[in-house]
Amino acid sequence: MQSQNPMIADFVKLANSAAGTFAGMTREARESARERLKEAFGGMDFVSREEFDTVKLMAQRAREENDALKARIEALEAKLAGK
Repeated sequence: MQSQNPMIADFVKLANSAAGTFAGMTREARESARERLKEAFGGMDFVSREEFDTVKLMAQRAREENDALKARIEALEAKLAGK
């Protein structure tokens, strides 16, 4: 037969309440931090990796075309200078 000590029972209730309150506060803090980060990053313009790779490839092709055109111009200028 167990003896019911009201002081121990009250302490257990208090500990359970404190644990529940702490868990709730932790959950609320986490959700609040998530919302703040969403708001902070929401105003920024981010691109996807696919968009970044596409633009990078376009820039590389434009550089290559620019180099080819530069070589053609230099060849034409050399041809004109030789006349």
